[in-house]
Amino acid sequence: MADARTPPDVDRAAASRRAVAARRARASLKKDVSMRVITPQELLRRALAEPDAPAGAMRVTEFLTSIPAIGEGKRDRILQELQISPVKRLGGLGSRQRTDLQRFLDERWPELQPRGGRSRLVVLAGPTAVGKGTVAAHIKAHHPDIHLSVSATTRAPRPGEVDGEHYYFVDDAEFDRLIAEGELLEWATVHNAHRYGTPRGPIERALADGRTALLEIDLQGARQVREAEPSATLVFLLPPSWDELVHRLVGRGTEGPEERARRLRTAKGELAAQSEFDYRVVNADVADAAREVVELAQAPARPLSRA
Repeated sequence: MADARTPPDVDRAAASRRAVAARRARASLKKDVSMRVITPQELLRRALAEPDAPAGAMRVTEFLTSIPAIGEGKRDRILQELQISPVKRLGGLGSRQRTDLQRFLDERWPELQPRGGRSRLVVLAGPTAVGKGTVAAHIKAHHPDIHLSVSATTRAPRPGEVDGEHYYFVDDAEFDRLIAEGELLEWATVHNAHRYGTPRGPIERALADGRTALLEIDLQGARQVREAEPSATLVFLLPPSWDELVHRLVGRGTEGPEERARRLRTAKGELAAQSEFDYRVVNADVADAAREVVELAQAPARPLSRA
C-alpha cells in the first residue's frame, strides 16, 4: 500500500517542472543584470514587491555575483559589511537589511536620474536588433504631428526606396558640403563603406512649427547630438531581456554566425552606455514602447541652437 504522505507521481512531476522553470527564471534575471538590461535596484524592487516570485526567491549571494565587477570574494565582504546571511533570499530580507542593501547599490551603481525640462528634440537609440526602427515607424504612422527625421546617405537607393522619404540620397561631394557647412547634427561612416547623417534643416523647421522632432539613430550618433545640442532628450530603448534580444537578432536570419556574434558583442557594449541617456523605455510591445516615447516627448519646446 502506498504511503498516504507520499505525493502522487503526477504531483512530483509538476513540482519538478515548476522548480526547473523557477531556476530558469532566476538565471534569466541574473543574466539581465549582468548584461545591464535591468539595474540591480530594479531586480531588488521586484524581489521586495513579490517575495514568492523568482526574483524574491533568489539568494542574495546569486544576486550580488550577477552584478558586473562583483566576484565571490567581494560578495562575501559585502555580505559581512551589510550583516546579511549568505543563505538569505532577496524576498526574505529584513527592513534594516533592505535599507542597507539599497543604500549600498545606490552609492556604487547610481540609477539614471532624468533631467528636468525635456526637449522636443528627441533621440531614440539602443542596442542592435532592439527594434528602434519598428518603434519609430509606429510613431510615424500613428502620430503624424511628430516629425521623424530622414537621414542623408551616400549609398545608392535600394529597390522601393524613395528619395526624401526613406533617405536623402546624396553623392560624396554633397555630403562633404553638408559637413563643411554645419548642416548635419551628426554623421558617421557605417561598416567602413557609406556615410549617414542627420540634416539640421528639416528638424529646425519642425521645431519652429511647434512639432516634436524624433531622431532614430545609433549610439555614436546620439552622443554627437548630445554634444551639439545638450538640451536634446535622449531615450534608450531596451529589450525586455537579454535572451529576447538574442532571439530577435538570430530570428532575423539576415546575418551569418560571425556577424551575429559581432553584433551581440556590440549590443553588450551599447547596453553598458544606457546611463548616458535621460530615459529608458522597454520594448516588450511596440505599441506600448511607442506610446512611452511619445509621452516623453510631450514637454514645452526649447530652441534648437546652431553649432
